[in-house]
Amino acid sequence: MSEILKFFIAGQWTTGTGKPFTTINPATGEEIATIGGASEADINTAVTGAIKALNSADWCDLKPHARAKILYQIGELIDEDADNLSQIQTSDNGKTIRESRNQIASAADCFRYYAGICETLEDTVTPSRGDYLSIAVSEPIGVVGLITPWNSPALLEANKLAPALAAGNCVILKPSEVTSLIALEYARISEKAGLPRGVLSVITGASDIGRLIVEHPAIGMISFTGGPIAGKRIAASAGALLKPVVLELGGKSPNIVFADADFKDAVSGVASGIFSGSGQSCVAGSRVLIQRSIFESFVTALVEHAESLVMGPPEAPATELGPLANFQHRDLVHSLVVQAREQGAELLCGGEIPQTAEFASGAYYPATVISNVSNQSSICQEEVFGPVVTVLPFDDEEDLLDQANDSAYGLASGIWTNNIKRARRIARKLQAGTVWINTYKQQSISTPFGGYKESGLGREKGTQGIRIYMQTKAILWAD
Repeated sequence: MSEILKFFIAGQWTTGTGKPFTTINPATGEEIATIGGASEADINTAVTGAIKALNSADWCDLKPHARAKILYQIGELIDEDADNLSQIQTSDNGKTIRESRNQIASAADCFRYYAGICETLEDTVTPSRGDYLSIAVSEPIGVVGLITPWNSPALLEANKLAPALAAGNCVILKPSEVTSLIALEYARISEKAGLPRGVLSVITGASDIGRLIVEHPAIGMISFTGGPIAGKRIAASAGALLKPVVLELGGKSPNIVFADADFKDAVSGVASGIFSGSGQSCVAGSRVLIQRSIFESFVTALVEHAESLVMGPPEAPATELGPLANFQHRDLVHSLVVQAREQGAELLCGGEIPQTAEFASGAYYPATVISNVSNQSSICQEEVFGPVVTVLPFDDEEDLLDQANDSAYGLASGIWTNNIKRARRIARKLQAGTVWINTYKQQSISTPFGGYKESGLGREKGTQGIRIYMQTKAILWAD
């Protein structure tokens, strides 16, 4: 039996008392490692360690500048180990090495950003109606549970860890069992950076471990990124305990192309918006709405672009389309495409699992463009989470908004037009947490991120991204 990788509980590395599991390289189908699985007893140990750390002078009384120093050092250590971390994510997740490098760099920036916020976050003196001082102060919630998905572990885990720690909380991180390796590396780096014992635990295991974290009475808050079914269950469980939640649950984002858009830029931007990361992005522009007068020409160009994408090993510099993160998900994506065709959709390119020797061992799926569908069809309403896009025509702004907003989701959207007034008008009417204009998937750690409707609750990133991990106390001081 191969050596079992240990996970991190309250300053100790352990194989745990639960069932070990394997992690698979989706590009080759080969086993990367066997990882120790946690049990309820391990979670209790992590919570006990977190409470002890929370009440210790090493964390509770640590001044913001000292906490910031540790966070900044984590960012620096991520940068120093960027090549190794990028390779780990690519092997574990299947992302192209180019995308992994970009995400590792962004993760380092995230820790440095919240180091700065940690030092500069201000309490508020509020107006009083008498002879007393009225102050609103922000304090940590205590012990928070972070549950992360498999699609972008390096980035999404940093986006939760950095603000939760900057706020002064102790954290129990549960990564996806599909991609646990980056979280373990973050534990190693945090330990090296001087994070006090017990402040961070990384618990590995399947979804039942996530449920135990959500339901633990001593864990005061849950932040979850993942699917809407799991998110609603988490919200219900947390609600029964009056426990706050942050939920980012996915999307079915419209990417809108008007006839006056820069044609070449729009084709490239739309293609990148859905096919980068093999479509495994919550903000992927998976519904392309195109003004009818350019519909045929635009779709032709989009199909040509899709067919030109280089699919191959994620470590290869020329690869633009790597494998999906796991085989089970690849099969689900394909089943949704098959279902769409059975319901009358027209397949313009892609839509078949590659059978050649080059791809047969991996979870590969080609760039796929689907036409001849209505916005009410299942392929346009369900999140596919793969390199699959539907194209739909629209006639005017009213028709456009009816289709764009006709979705249970409201995470992101894109607009391609050279008409500034139109862009602003449509942006304000789209039911989405993010609107890109003449670009797509551009991100800033300083800009709040989250969704409308079933795309989630709360906002990550920016100053809102740290405030959400804090609670407000009013202090009124009479002379």
